[in-house]
Amino acid sequence: MFAGIDEVDWASMEHAYGPADDVPGLLQGLASADPAEREGALDGMYGAVHHQGDVYACTLACIPFLFELVVDPAVPDRGGIVELLTSIGGIDLDEDDEDEIDEDEIEGAANYAMAAAAVSAGAGVFFALMADDDPGVRVSAPLALATLHGHPARVLPLLRERLAVEPDEEVRLALVEAAGRVALRHRPLTDQIADWLSRLAAEAHPPGLRLAALAQLARCAPQALPGDVVRVVAGLLRQLRSSPPAGGAEPGCRGAEAHSEPEPAGTEERAAPVTLVGQLRAMSAEESAGRTAPWTADLLRTLHVGLDDRVAERTALLTDQLCSPDRWQRIDAVRMSSGLIRAWRGSYSELVRLVGEQLGAAEPRLAEAASHVLEELFGLAAPAADALAARVAADPGAWVKEWASGPPGLGSPVKALSRLGDARALPALAAALERPEVPHDVGFAIGYLGAAARPLAGALRRRLGEVGLDEGAYDRASPLLAGLTALRAGEAAPEVLRVLRGAPEYRGEWLRTAALRALGSFGPAARCAVPELRAMIRRPGTSAATEAAEALWAVAGDASAVLPVLIEGLQAEHAHERRSAASALGRLGARAEVTAPRLRALLGHEELWLRVDAAIALWEVSGRARESVPVLLAAWEQNRHVRVRVAECLARMGAAGAGSDAAHVLRAELASVRRHNAMDGGYGSHDTYEDEKLLALCRRALMGNTGKGPTT
Repeated sequence: MFAGIDEVDWASMEHAYGPADDVPGLLQGLASADPAEREGALDGMYGAVHHQGDVYACTLACIPFLFELVVDPAVPDRGGIVELLTSIGGIDLDEDDEDEIDEDEIEGAANYAMAAAAVSAGAGVFFALMADDDPGVRVSAPLALATLHGHPARVLPLLRERLAVEPDEEVRLALVEAAGRVALRHRPLTDQIADWLSRLAAEAHPPGLRLAALAQLARCAPQALPGDVVRVVAGLLRQLRSSPPAGGAEPGCRGAEAHSEPEPAGTEERAAPVTLVGQLRAMSAEESAGRTAPWTADLLRTLHVGLDDRVAERTALLTDQLCSPDRWQRIDAVRMSSGLIRAWRGSYSELVRLVGEQLGAAEPRLAEAASHVLEELFGLAAPAADALAARVAADPGAWVKEWASGPPGLGSPVKALSRLGDARALPALAAALERPEVPHDVGFAIGYLGAAARPLAGALRRRLGEVGLDEGAYDRASPLLAGLTALRAGEAAPEVLRVLRGAPEYRGEWLRTAALRALGSFGPAARCAVPELRAMIRRPGTSAATEAAEALWAVAGDASAVLPVLIEGLQAEHAHERRSAASALGRLGARAEVTAPRLRALLGHEELWLRVDAAIALWEVSGRARESVPVLLAAWEQNRHVRVRVAECLARMGAAGAGSDAAHVLRAELASVRRHNAMDGGYGSHDTYEDEKLLALCRRALMGNTGKGPTT
């Protein structure tokens, strides 16, 4: 084994962390008799040689030696090596990808192509591995063949043959998954594969195999799913549950926690793994512990991905899962509910109510998962409000969460209840304000409560007055300033002014911005700050002057003083400073009409967000929408993240009359089932909130001009 490995000039190559002269040791480590050494070697391969999916010259040089390892039955844990080869050779660049590759990416793309060609050329070895004595190899080989072999017509019959004789359940599921992968890669075979999967789903097979077949049908041929797919899957999940409920009765949603699996006893404590591969294996083992069918969650996730925009069916399936006596099925349902609601618009009241019921579960992972889901739902969490309030009241110790590094934060149930504007969160927020270190997000929570949080103004003011104006001032003051800003607590103007005057050099710019925003929110109640604000606007063209001018306008209403500063701000070097100036001018309304030509000149600027802010400000200062609306609608199509701001303006304009271009755009948005900011493979904590806000603004705009028009 490893013949010729010393003849490769590894030192001339590089991987993610420098020279690749350590690669021979990693390859030899994969064949070690020591499990820890094998794990470390595999971790090194993924961490350096195939870092985040990258393919380097040294990765290509490894391929022949990896093939030597997978065909040698004396090498342990070859399934992991098969998976590594599948990953190295399985990156497909389609024509669209190739069109987007720039000069800096050409070498990487060439490496991907060479890796795919090299691994595919040797993929024939995986045929023999389908019957290997090692179940771990047999689990990995089907997907390797389905992903890498160039002749799917040879692969498919073997998958069927192996399924008939394979004794291991996990391997059987892998064979079915591989069939779905073949169908996705080779569309001419889809009908044939869908017919086979349909028979597997309908015949007298074990429930896990039937569920796997349905999941792959949803993935590659959703039109072939049975019409009653929710009923069928719900029935399969019932069969997969570990045992019937106490007393033999079919469980309802309430009281399901009374029947749950016992925790495994006598578990021996082991040292935490140090490699990433080891940590992932440990996490997988922990997640699987106590489950009778640990692969169920993966199958259900695949099914949901395949069902895609069939929101009603997905909701019904999750609702059924949340009524399960099996806590693991409920944990899976809670997590999948988050993914569904985050990406798709729908009617979720009952689903959310059932998620809320999990807050009272004895299983801490279930209650924690439910609280995290509700935290991201904002107003959509209303059906779970009582459950959240009960959870908050029952567990004061969880009101604030401490972190190993960084400032403390509010616990998920407190945040979720606050984001509903529910006053029952007040005791938790009041307690948070008395802690030595105030949670970093308490000010935002107060903002969602609005007037209900007015009793907290005194504590916010007192704590702000205690903030030392040293290098840590911003971290300590910013949550307090955010809370005072939300409450428009003008009585705190002296304390805010102290912070503004004494802002330290470190993060001082951020602290001044927060203080000026607070003073602006106080309006005339902050008149004591007028001299300071007038002094700050004497340096026009700076961001501080623009922010001070905006605050001065809100406090004193002196257009003659702030107008020259904001006009200067429109010519600032950075686009974000110009945006600030444009937005501030818009708040002056007709008093800033003289700036209309300057704002009009920005409608063609290369920065999209600046064009949008300039268009909105132009309407606000001129009262005419004709020039602004086309710019706003063009931006709407170019960048989905600008839509909330555009819709807010259209709602105030009343520009969405029947038959208008704006009305057409707004109706198309309301007709879409997918959330406007849904992303594949990522999400933001406020995505659902922003999309629900967009929907409300679209409806308001279509109803007529019910918002506030241009300031006059």
